[in-house]
Amino acid sequence: MLRFSRATFALVCALFFTAPADHARAQGFSARITHGLAMHGAPALPPDFARFPYADPDAKKGGVLKLGAYGAFDNLNPFGVNAGSTAQGLIGPVYESLMARNLDEPFSLYGLVAESIETNEARDFVVFRLNPKARFSDGAPISARDVLFSFNLLKNHGRPQTRAAFGLAAGVTAPDERTVRFDLTGANDRELPLILALMPVFPAHALTEKIFLDNGLSVPLGSGPYKVTQVKPGEKLVLTRDETYWGRDLPSMRGFANFDRVEFLYGRDDNSLFEAFKAGLIDVRMESDPHRWAKAYAFPARERGEVLVEALPLGGPKGMEALAFNTRRDIFGDPRLREALAMMFDFEWINANLFDGLFTRTKSFFDQSELSSAGRPASEAELALLAPFPGAVRADILAGAWAPPVADGSGRDRDIARRALALAEQAGWRMEDGALRRDGHPLSFEIMTQTRDQERIALNYAGQLRRIGVEARVRPVDEVQFQRRRQKFDFDMTFALWQASASPGNEQRNRWSAEAADREGSYNFSGAKNPALDALIAALVAADTRENFVAAARALDRALLSGFYAVPLFHRDSQWVAWRRRIGFPQKLPRFAQPLFDDALETWSLR
Repeated sequence: MLRFSRATFALVCALFFTAPADHARAQGFSARITHGLAMHGAPALPPDFARFPYADPDAKKGGVLKLGAYGAFDNLNPFGVNAGSTAQGLIGPVYESLMARNLDEPFSLYGLVAESIETNEARDFVVFRLNPKARFSDGAPISARDVLFSFNLLKNHGRPQTRAAFGLAAGVTAPDERTVRFDLTGANDRELPLILALMPVFPAHALTEKIFLDNGLSVPLGSGPYKVTQVKPGEKLVLTRDETYWGRDLPSMRGFANFDRVEFLYGRDDNSLFEAFKAGLIDVRMESDPHRWAKAYAFPARERGEVLVEALPLGGPKGMEALAFNTRRDIFGDPRLREALAMMFDFEWINANLFDGLFTRTKSFFDQSELSSAGRPASEAELALLAPFPGAVRADILAGAWAPPVADGSGRDRDIARRALALAEQAGWRMEDGALRRDGHPLSFEIMTQTRDQERIALNYAGQLRRIGVEARVRPVDEVQFQRRRQKFDFDMTFALWQASASPGNEQRNRWSAEAADREGSYNFSGAKNPALDALIAALVAADTRENFVAAARALDRALLSGFYAVPLFHRDSQWVAWRRRIGFPQKLPRFAQPLFDDALETWSLR
């Protein structure tokens, strides 16, 4: 790796690179230097904003926060290819990005390591001006050299979706030690400046390519408000607040990082973590088990008022948790069969008998938001986007009239079974000798599960499928095997979660593009390959107004629903939280955060 002094670096920049404003004028662009950037329109907060709306600038500082973490960890690199097994609490508290996201807006960023951002209407370039106060926790100033180093490291060795996004940049230069310019010519991607603004900044003087690729337990050096001070692999991670943190007075950091120490205590069993919370060994619990939430929180500490519980409303779109069909398998090649199999998922029985009625059936990839197509007929703008792809969206979905079938709650709805068999017959499958067959071969496949809840859901679904002559075998596997097989698409059907944000964009390529279908490790679990999906994703990231963006998102939703790539499951409308009375969170909650709080609960504090 080339190394040169800061003086030499500045001289090289001065000799070879043109100042960004001059370049913009030379190209005839109307560029603006601003304090923030929104995906569409102007940022909601003014240049002199004091704080993010959901942070309390008067929050008490001090104390210790103990959090429970499920599973284990074997590395401290959340940006490498093995990020799934990384310790929690590193992104934000330790590793900072160029700009900070305001979760009270769909997608807007404000100054952090970079104090300003410059781009033009076409967004075919972006310039970041670094804050002169920005420092790594060892005191070294953050320079353009660190940003270039970070970009190249992630472009070449980051996670697949990061490499794909950063690969859209035509080039990157550094006009001086505090300025970095990205050339985005030809990308036609209005989200790309924001993606680059969320890039973490690594210390070029302390990190090497070898250390990054090791994905090991080397203690990271970041610029955030916390340092990693204790590591017990798979058991415990301790973050200690940096009293000399450079950004503590920034508007985007006021009211954040309030505890002196944050401890993550790992447990391989969720029941043991719950018992640890009851005993006072853990301070906060985000509950995910509906039965436990409904039945198990009447323990002594809560009755004494030492523990508080609340279901907090979740804003923004609800994502899609589903059973994904692997359409790379020949048996799942026909969407009519996939729809027939999906019809047999009896949500009403499962919700009432397994989950105390606490879930809502999911009917869109952007459910309960303006981006959802559910209940809405396609607009003229949507029809124009879909016109080149006749047949890509079914008539009832185009009209906004489709929804998952509603069973009678008996667990043996005969009408839905008859409808499913009729649809399967259209796809060439017929009931013969008690089995659904095509060309004499019975329909049989495996459902891969990871958790007990998944296994319970899959077993019930398999029982429903047997009613129409389908053999679905449920195969539980451990966490490592589950992740490995999903990455290699080595499954027939499995559980998948496609989370939604208020501003979907480039991540949709990693989920639904034809390129991602053939790339191991992508989130295109279903193997979707449809030119309409590729075109609609391109329209989504190129949309220059909120209206065009909403139209592209709804059209994409319709195309995905028409493909029946997965069996929609269910979602929660609220986040179930339990915590000890001595701590708490600000009254104002972020409107577009899912989950509501980050791993390290940075807006929480002592009460």
